[in-house]
Amino acid sequence: MRGDQGADPREARLRDRLEAIRARSEKSNSWRASTQYLSRLINKSGYVPIRTRLSREDLAFLAGARDEVLNFTELGLRLLDLHRPQDAGGITSDPRSPIRRCRACMWRWPCPTFRAIDDAVLK
Repeated sequence: MRGDQGADPREARLRDRLEAIRARSEKSNSWRASTQYLSRLINKSGYVPIRTRLSREDLAFLAGARDEVLNFTELGLRLLDLHRPQDAGGITSDPRSPIRRCRACMWRWPCPTFRAIDDAVLK
């Protein structure tokens, strides 16, 4: 997925950052299976007292996970604000279903950017 050799340095920096987040995420362990068990251990104060062994990769992931998730949700919302449908105008055979285009990239709706976000978020 790499672009041209003369790519914008900002694009390269962002790509490196995203790849680092992905690598850190892939190295850490998922807590999905443990959460069902852990949710039954919530005490009167609303906490789960746990003792576990965390790897370096788990700690590195957990250290920045909250901020990274917030940043990604902000990115997703901003992209959705940019890539939304608008009436393309023109004549259509079905007035109840007009032809729509993305207001940012002018592709037919849904545009590739919206489809990529939809695929990634609603997996």
